[in-house]
Amino acid sequence: MTATTDGGGAITDGADPRHETTTAPAATAVGPSGDGTGLPTGVREAVDRAVGELLARQDPAGWWKGDLQTNVTMDAEDLLLRQFLGIRDEAVTRAAALFIRGEQRDDGTWATFHGGPPELSATIEAYVALRLAGDPPDAPHMTRASAWIRAHGGIAAARVFTRIWLALFGWWSWDQLPELPPELVFLPPWVPLNIYDFGCWARQTIVPLTVVSALRPVRRAPFALDELHADARDPSPAKPLAPLASWDGAFQRMDRALHLYRRVAPRRLRKAAMAAAGRWIVERQENDGCWGGIQPPAVYSVIALHLLGYDLGHPVMRAGLESLDRFTVWREDGARMVEACQSPVWDTCLAAIALADAGLPPDHPALVKAADWMLGEEVRRPGDWAVRRPGLAPGGWAFEFHNDNYPDIDDTAEVVLALRRIRHPEPGRVEAAIARGVSWNLGMQSKNGAWGAFDADNTSPLPNRLPFCDFGEVIDPPSADVTAHVVEMLAAEGRAADPRTRRGIAWLLAEQEPEGPWFGRWGTNYVYGTGSVVPALTAAGIAPSHPAVRRAVRWLESVQNEDGGWGEDQRSYRDRSWAGRGASTASQTAWALMALLSAGERDGDAVARGLAYLVETQRPDGTWDEPYFTGTGFPWDFSINYHLYRQVFPLTALGRYLHGEPFGPQRRSIPAAGES
Repeated sequence: MTATTDGGGAITDGADPRHETTTAPAATAVGPSGDGTGLPTGVREAVDRAVGELLARQDPAGWWKGDLQTNVTMDAEDLLLRQFLGIRDEAVTRAAALFIRGEQRDDGTWATFHGGPPELSATIEAYVALRLAGDPPDAPHMTRASAWIRAHGGIAAARVFTRIWLALFGWWSWDQLPELPPELVFLPPWVPLNIYDFGCWARQTIVPLTVVSALRPVRRAPFALDELHADARDPSPAKPLAPLASWDGAFQRMDRALHLYRRVAPRRLRKAAMAAAGRWIVERQENDGCWGGIQPPAVYSVIALHLLGYDLGHPVMRAGLESLDRFTVWREDGARMVEACQSPVWDTCLAAIALADAGLPPDHPALVKAADWMLGEEVRRPGDWAVRRPGLAPGGWAFEFHNDNYPDIDDTAEVVLALRRIRHPEPGRVEAAIARGVSWNLGMQSKNGAWGAFDADNTSPLPNRLPFCDFGEVIDPPSADVTAHVVEMLAAEGRAADPRTRRGIAWLLAEQEPEGPWFGRWGTNYVYGTGSVVPALTAAGIAPSHPAVRRAVRWLESVQNEDGGWGEDQRSYRDRSWAGRGASTASQTAWALMALLSAGERDGDAVARGLAYLVETQRPDGTWDEPYFTGTGFPWDFSINYHLYRQVFPLTALGRYLHGEPFGPQRRSIPAAGES
């Protein structure tokens, strides 16, 4: 089990972020007189504090990892899994319930991000978990939740995943769920809707769920959930069919056909399909027992294998359950939070870049130790990505401690950027790893010139149309932020003129929104996308005077908050009026500053005000507070608060202000505070 890395307690929700401000001094606090060196007041000291704090966080093995906070469905489903397997114990239940209760809002609901609107499926799952923990349905906090659930459609209006969990315990009918036939595993990669048409996270979830869907297990719970039905007389009302000529209508009718097929499926074929699915799952179990380094596929894989006859003492099952225990953070108040994922490779490369940007010597022991650890994490064998890129030599990095089946393009780009900043005593070893990473990333370029996260050309529109797929992104198309990081890395490696780099640049320029920003797929949202793309473009030789860069600068200046910072709410994924709008955060302010600095705006008023915000909101221990979720798993549907973002990105922005862009000719050497 993992102890909390940042001391964070349960987070409470605030007011509408559009109307929140964080107290910061006027822009005049950062002025040309500064501290007598021509630098704004407090910047060097803020950098020194942040460097010291970040160095103190490093694990002796060389890595960094901040807590990865998502929402209470992770905690609820962990308890439901343990109930299903018959291994739920009271200590874990009490600790999980303490966390879940702490996340409930005054109206009885749960949200999926800090300050967000109530979310039905999360509220249902949290309520059910608390019922398992023994909270009586007539307790005030439970009646508030159940009343809200009924008023918003009840169980029938919940997402498919939630209703699958309820079906496992007899609270919902399997007949009222989309069909997932295990025969999917037999479809070759060139047939539409084969498993490799799905993004790797969805693929790893769907394959085990085909087994669950085929077997339809029910293990009755000791209580009913009648209080969660909007209409007790008709708890599962039939949904009207969309017109046949529409995509939705066609796929709804296909699902009905699959329900009919289930009744007549050849027994030998179905048995063979489930066996093949089981082999597929076992073959992808990682060395630490997990699947894909993320909690949801691990949960469903454990259930599927258990249904296929693997007892809990089997090495595969034992390792899987032990891996789930490592996805937990035990807080000082006794609460237990489940992480959906862990981010040590991502956090380590970003921390190393931040420290290098802050002026740490390239041969500093902390950086060398980080490089050693990152070099040891390189993935040197093929994974699922090779289905679409057969023959490509492996050589990338994954996000997590153990995820050799699914290295990703974003981590690989950032690790290469980090390694390039470090002077390692074995330069040949570093150069060989960098060369493999560059080659692998180039080989993963999609046909349109851009890059997705885990696969090349994972762009089929069909998976999103399936009735089952109502839980968020299920494909992995190219994104501006990942493409930008690859372009930035290629430029740092002297490949700015490479035709493949130029294709990436052309794609980025074509993807710019009319107002000037770029959409952020893996961070929130337009501020993140813009903070990723502008530094990449200028690193690759696009002039700060280029119209695309100027539009981005004008947009960032237009959405700067009165307190000098930048913020953007997760609602921007659903409502464009929220683009660039929200309470200021340290990480989003840093992303905006990184873009402005790379665009030649170092001496501009927007940069001065942004620096003032970071300096004045830094805590005495060198940290920043950030309750808002600025990371993205699925746009809108799965939001993330990376607890290390609030440290590494402000340090990067402040360091680049002091020292210039990492690979640019304007890189400056500024003495640390107290040095002459």
